[in-house]
Amino acid sequence: MPVVALAGYVVFLALAFGLRSVLHYRATGTTGFVGLTGRPFSVEWCAGVLFGIAVAGGVLAPIAQILGLVPPWSGAAVAAVYAAGVVCTMVGIAGTLWAQLAMGESWRIGVDHGARTELVSAGPFRWVRNPIFTWMTFASLGLVLLAPNLLSLGSLVMLLFALEVQVRGVEEPYLLRSHGEAYRRYAAVTGRFLPGIGRLA
Repeated sequence: MPVVALAGYVVFLALAFGLRSVLHYRATGTTGFVGLTGRPFSVEWCAGVLFGIAVAGGVLAPIAQILGLVPPWSGAAVAAVYAAGVVCTMVGIAGTLWAQLAMGESWRIGVDHGARTELVSAGPFRWVRNPIFTWMTFASLGLVLLAPNLLSLGSLVMLLFALEVQVRGVEEPYLLRSHGEAYRRYAAVTGRFLPGIGRLA
């Protein structure tokens, strides 16, 4: 099923980055794409590089399996695993788009330190502070199940690490500076990636 994994990844990137940027541009006149920022080797820069590597690895993993460059895990090529992969991918893509749309004009790819956007706490943000990343991870897990090999797993681990660095080292400090006590109150009752887990004291 690596062909399905590759197709799923392309669809995910097209919707989560392409379509969402187009919608944001039509609403605001900007794409919302901030891109790689920060000094080389700063926390912000490293988070962006790690995220880029994770995304590239996610695309390359099914291609490498199709070409026979990396072997699939023995025992993983069963219908139940593939079915779970399809479900995780579809639910993850839908959840990512839902969370992105819930951000409205506050949505960005990266952090624009000069911008002061609205603090979003509605929709999926009622339960977790970073639902886009949560659903993105869910979709990536589905793609690992569809192309179960060492490269796809490594890309998922890299994504998890990149998101932790981005959220803890870049986005939360930015939101605390931008929204102060309002963000502290929100973060004190809302989990970081999962409900109730990772609340700020």
